[in-house]
Amino acid sequence: MQSQHAAPRPASPSPDGPLVDVGQAEAALVEHYPRLVRLAYLMLPPKPGDRGRRVLTAHALVQRALPRGRTAAPAAPARPRRSAGGRAAHSARSGRRADRSDRTERTDPADPAARAGRPERAGDGDGDPGYALVRLQVVRTALRAGPSRRRGARRRRSGLPALPPPLPQVWGLRLFPRSGGAGELALEQRLSALSGPARAAWVLRGLERLSDDDVHAVLTDAGAADAAGALREADRVPAEYRLLGSPAFDPCALQARPPDLVRRRRRLKASLAAGAALVVCGALFGLPDDGWAPDGAAAPPYALNRSAQAALDPGKLTRVSPAAWKTSARTDFSVWPARGDLAGDTALLRRTLAVWARPGERVRVSATPGTPSGGPAGPPQLLYAGTVDNARVVVLHDGLRITRYAEPLDGTGGAALDFARVDGADRAGASALVLGRADGNVRYLTAPWVRSAGARDLREPGADTAGLPLTGGVTPPVAGPVLKSGSCASWNVLELTDGTGTRLVTDLGELVPAVLTAGRPGAAREAAGGEVSRTWSPFACSLASMRSAGVRSVNAWAFAEQPLPDAGGTGPGSSLPGGGGGGGSASWVCTRAETWRGGGSLVQAQFRTPGGPSGVVAARAEDVPQCGEREPRVLAGVLWKSGAGTWYLLAAGSRGTTSVTATGGVEGTVRGNLLTLEAEQGARADLEGTLENGDRVSGLG
Repeated sequence: MQSQHAAPRPASPSPDGPLVDVGQAEAALVEHYPRLVRLAYLMLPPKPGDRGRRVLTAHALVQRALPRGRTAAPAAPARPRRSAGGRAAHSARSGRRADRSDRTERTDPADPAARAGRPERAGDGDGDPGYALVRLQVVRTALRAGPSRRRGARRRRSGLPALPPPLPQVWGLRLFPRSGGAGELALEQRLSALSGPARAAWVLRGLERLSDDDVHAVLTDAGAADAAGALREADRVPAEYRLLGSPAFDPCALQARPPDLVRRRRRLKASLAAGAALVVCGALFGLPDDGWAPDGAAAPPYALNRSAQAALDPGKLTRVSPAAWKTSARTDFSVWPARGDLAGDTALLRRTLAVWARPGERVRVSATPGTPSGGPAGPPQLLYAGTVDNARVVVLHDGLRITRYAEPLDGTGGAALDFARVDGADRAGASALVLGRADGNVRYLTAPWVRSAGARDLREPGADTAGLPLTGGVTPPVAGPVLKSGSCASWNVLELTDGTGTRLVTDLGELVPAVLTAGRPGAAREAAGGEVSRTWSPFACSLASMRSAGVRSVNAWAFAEQPLPDAGGTGPGSSLPGGGGGGGSASWVCTRAETWRGGGSLVQAQFRTPGGPSGVVAARAEDVPQCGEREPRVLAGVLWKSGAGTWYLLAAGSRGTTSVTATGGVEGTVRGNLLTLEAEQGARADLEGTLENGDRVSGLG
């Protein structure tokens, strides 16, 4: 076993390595802060019932990891290095298998919890000596933060009382990560049985994807006495690295709960003293204008620096001229003017900014996947402040996010704060915002360049568009998609017309509606013409699976038409719902949803028989390039039962597919992009296609 691990390395950074100054280290810490905190949290010794203190300790260790001056970078690289063999290659292969297992888990794409808590990708700090230096300091202090019996014994022998760790205190709240499943609990129990260096070695392998040579170097530089022994001890824990992305191990996504309320009541005098001290501190810092109170649903105030105070001053909100978009080189949310009947209500704007900076316990906070929910870095831009149905609504933009604050007209109880990422928005993506939803209806705020708006049912491409009057850019209530007991009765969308054409957008439960397009990837059309509507009509209901996923746009691409064997077919079989249709040709359509965070795409291949009311999903995949602009190709298959009672495997590839091969439960090869083979009910097959240039394409899903 000893030969499998690296030889000892020096315990300090090499003086010949690149020098890292404080600014470079700070930039690396800020950019990769969630990853570093997760790393520290996993390295700290778990204790039952002490998750809150462990969270605070992890944040404290990372925030104290900056060097005091220019420091040489450590020998271990910031990114993982491949190893030629031995234990390092085994660890890398185990990590890749865990990654593939994690990616192939079939989760509901509409469930935002299924996307939450994913750590940064391994190698996000590639080649950054500042990240390597900060990570080394985090590992070093995490190892020292573990329980030390010798140190405690020395203090007892000297008669000195034990000192509590200098951690930040949170009054009236207990903060801890979300609860995990059985797998996360079992992993935490296994890690708690390891020593501090062994636990650090296991975490560096799984979270940082470092080879054993580099793990050995990091542990040695961090002061571990026996790095090789720690690697051997870490081998006892299975390489279940996919669990490291669980929200249970994310100390940046916390839950807040009250402490012992009876004990807190008994300590009322201490609480009053702390409140008096807080008032004194606030007076010393000097509040601007007439003070921040009343803050409504915001949490109690805390000390703020000058830039943070400026971000919370309603008098410093950015307000854009109504005609700015006409001459601006950009056409996005940054050129929206401030609108609404309450745009001059300073008290409302102050409450909004205060709640954004520190939402209280009763404020409902939501954010699309990949969207940070922290306070503004500087004064944001005001887009809207007005009365919407029975609520006061304020919409702000900080360059990265759209933030909507809503409170009832009769007070601030039940306030809501919603965030949506909109960086990189173009003219189409910045066409409209959702102001509010009530009784299945949606009110939109349209862009200043929108000339007219209308509503139409996407499932009825031949129906007329109902015109919508715009009052200050706000639409009347528009009926949303109608979903009844698993069926899709209709799918209403918003049709917007400006100087460049007409486009369709749909509400997917986000602040920003998704843009609908149709056509081959790279040549998709936004205009709401008849062809776009006809392409989407049978597949509109599949949009329900993309709700609350941070979707920016969805494209539908009809990539194949396939003749059906045996006239009088009964529709898709196997696990797919029936769909009707007789002879003729079936349609294959690929829908791809792109998200605001860049990654996280959702691809679905859908199959529709002639005369069928809607298509059914034959295959789906996440985070794949197929059916997109990078790889405008796709291959999918489905089991189908004909009217004669015969089961077939039907498969189709996009244009340029020269042959399709099925293996497994059904075997056969055909030339061209269409495959039809007799099959048994419930059979499963793997598909592979060959392209004109000789490349291979696998079946979707």
